[in-house]
Amino acid sequence: MSGAVAALPFILRNAWLVAAIPFVSFVFVGLVLRPKVPRIAGVVATLSIFAAAGVAGGVAWEYYHLFPPGALHPAIVPFAFEWLRFMPGLTVTMGVLLDPISVLLLLVVTSVSALVHLYSIGYMHGDPGFGRFFTFLNLFTFSMLGLVIAPNILQIYVFWELVGVSSFLLIGYYYEKPSAVAASKKAFIVTRFADLGFLIGVLILGYNGYTAFGDVGPTVAREVTGRIATDLQPFDFLYLTHPDLLGRLAAPALAVGGVSLLTIAMILVFMGAAGKSAMFPLHIWLPDAMEGPTPVSALIHAATMVVAGVYLVARLFPAFAFSGDALTVVMCVGAFTSLFAAVIGCTQDDIKRVLAFSTLSQLGYMMFALGVAAMDRPAGYTASMFHLFTHAFFKALLFLGAGAVIHAVHTNSIWEMGALRRKMPITHLTFLVATLAIAGVWPLSGFFSKDEILAAALRGGHPVVFGLGLLVAALTAFYMFRIYIVVFLGRARHEHAEHAHEAPFVMWAPLALLALLSAVAGFVPFGSFVGIGAEAGHEGIDLAVAIPASTAGVLGIGLAFLLYSGDGARATAGANALGGAYRVVKRKFYVDELYLFVTHRIIFRHISRPIAWFDRHAVDGMVNLSGWTTRRTGSLLGALHGGRVQAYGVWLVGGTLFLLLVLWSAAF
Repeated sequence: MSGAVAALPFILRNAWLVAAIPFVSFVFVGLVLRPKVPRIAGVVATLSIFAAAGVAGGVAWEYYHLFPPGALHPAIVPFAFEWLRFMPGLTVTMGVLLDPISVLLLLVVTSVSALVHLYSIGYMHGDPGFGRFFTFLNLFTFSMLGLVIAPNILQIYVFWELVGVSSFLLIGYYYEKPSAVAASKKAFIVTRFADLGFLIGVLILGYNGYTAFGDVGPTVAREVTGRIATDLQPFDFLYLTHPDLLGRLAAPALAVGGVSLLTIAMILVFMGAAGKSAMFPLHIWLPDAMEGPTPVSALIHAATMVVAGVYLVARLFPAFAFSGDALTVVMCVGAFTSLFAAVIGCTQDDIKRVLAFSTLSQLGYMMFALGVAAMDRPAGYTASMFHLFTHAFFKALLFLGAGAVIHAVHTNSIWEMGALRRKMPITHLTFLVATLAIAGVWPLSGFFSKDEILAAALRGGHPVVFGLGLLVAALTAFYMFRIYIVVFLGRARHEHAEHAHEAPFVMWAPLALLALLSAVAGFVPFGSFVGIGAEAGHEGIDLAVAIPASTAGVLGIGLAFLLYSGDGARATAGANALGGAYRVVKRKFYVDELYLFVTHRIIFRHISRPIAWFDRHAVDGMVNLSGWTTRRTGSLLGALHGGRVQAYGVWLVGGTLFLLLVLWSAAF
């Protein structure tokens, strides 16, 4: 152990335990408890995540005790070991990187995951795959934690793929249902296409980073001496995001078609982030992912898979900012996705699908917040991470609240609910807190983080994005209160709702804790803990932003009450008046149908079928021909060795005469 590591507090030196505890639990629960005592599996799995959350809390406490708020928050690598050695001077380590955003995500992932695990004990009670579910849930949490603490781009890629595998297992948990199997395959395939871009971007960064390491590496190492506790490696983020290397990658000599190599690499990396965070047009897998159990949806949407894309862009933010053009792509894609998903969310009838499109919209908010930032104007970076922080709590609460409702009424359709306010008072109250938070109502957490994003867009010189953000804020308030009014107010629309009852304690206790966090998280002086580049403290309430943003939210809430209070006749009349436009939005702009048309009618018919024909008739045909030729030749040669003396004599005489004929022809 080096002196630098030994000088760190004990909990920081052993921060690897945050990920190790869920991994050990995954192995123990999966191999020992699941086959024998599956009921205990849920308890052990849940306790392990609470233990990991305790360690994560200790890590955060010691990190900010070592580097107090308002001071410089450096990146440190307290633990690392050599994983792969490709050649002398080119090694890849596995380790732990602690900096403001990794510490933030450790807290978010472990706390939300712990509450989801606790909730799942009640939600999955009696399910025949109870032990299997908690095994996969532990694996999912471990995968995300390994991604968060990765100190280099190869480690993050490994855990990036492991997150994809975990989501595949959990989305397809109900493997008897064809729709669940199809949804899991859809999620896996779509994100694999996106990850191909990510992999190519990794290779571009890694190769060019390695070739420049001899020149740039010593300079970077001297600059970060004292900030890290291990030797700098070519794939480390601290090296790949350093201005000296980024300047080389952005040099005109390495440009391709007038576009810098750095921009190409970062757009390819963003392709992977867009796939995981379901940005348009790679969003199609996320609504279908609702086929998994509701606790899985809560974990995917609040603290694991979809926030991984935002985290990746934040982790490589200096490289995106240095490129400029790549950051513009992030801003445009995020802004469009935010509006696109919000519009669709206003028309959906499945409570979980509405929340899924809400997640898409809020992820778009986080992405365009990063896109409007810069190293000398980093307010958007801080605002994005702030919204990721607050969104984790109220979105987990929304999904778990929806799960409690579904558990009680046995349907996902909001039109088969109603009047649940009295039947489920705790669920109603906590769901209302989350709805107010995501709608941006003061003093709940969403008000503060959303306004920070809007302020960053306005001050960053992006008035169009600011205006779009206001529109999305109004739409968000509208579709969330549409759910609230239809589900909890009015009359019972189905016999399921008439016989509903409150969720058990093990389910509503996490709801209460998440409601508390959703209420108070906005008061955290976030800018003092998380930032990049220039100083960017927490701005507080800016009336120039808060007044129009709050007005937009109030208008959305008012419109929802106007249309959906009572029997909802005004909403029906409005939908009929919109006619075809409403149907197009309700069908999600037919993007899924377009994908099916392109894949089945174009790719499968005109590309895959000819390739399959060539494979069967040319490739397989050549293999079959070689086999037939071998067998035929063998049978012919076998006839020559039948053991009959007469045949041998004929061949001897015939061969001798043939040789004599050849010699005679050659002589004359």
